[in-house]
Amino acid sequence: MSGITLIGTGNMARTIGTLAVAGGNTVEVMGRDQAKAEGLAKTLGGGTTTGKWGAVPAGDIVITALLHDGVVPVVLEYGDALAGKVIVDISNPFNATFDGLVHSEETSVAQEVAKVAPAGAGVVKAFNTIFRDVLEKGRPNVFMAGDDAQAKADVAAFVESLGLRPLDVGGLKMAHWLEGVGVVTVGLAGNGVGHWDFALGVDEFTG
Repeated sequence: MSGITLIGTGNMARTIGTLAVAGGNTVEVMGRDQAKAEGLAKTLGGGTTTGKWGAVPAGDIVITALLHDGVVPVVLEYGDALAGKVIVDISNPFNATFDGLVHSEETSVAQEVAKVAPAGAGVVKAFNTIFRDVLEKGRPNVFMAGDDAQAKADVAAFVESLGLRPLDVGGLKMAHWLEGVGVVTVGLAGNGVGHWDFALGVDEFTG
């Protein structure tokens, strides 16, 4: 099993943390508000600990459970404390109308993280195509992208410990398109599907 650190104390941190504990992983929570971090750790149970904001995370896998505009600044703030870690970006940089991305060019939050991450840190995009409620009660596919093969293997093993199916979509430049898939899911929820209780996945048809 994996050792993970959740940076953030919101709903996605709680959901992923709950699954992580159930999957037998060691979990640490970090938040700017220490009281909130301690409260989430208590809620998660299973020996979940809290770390001091900005300190070296205990987990080898660090999940930035933050809004998209906070991810890069936090990675910069942590700096060398993230050296050698696997940083997992789960954010969706939706525009104000949720029908596009805030990027003005072909990039992604994960790619911007990779530009500022310390030496030896691997960056992986994952979990952004799944609605929180589905992650809480379903078994969706987890698409992921990254350039570091070992980092992706570590994240894939963590995803499998949650009882979910990891699917590698390629290098980190594919993170941009995963963010686009996030936009597609919102469009489906508001139109063709008409509700939020679904996830995109892969069915294989072999002859």
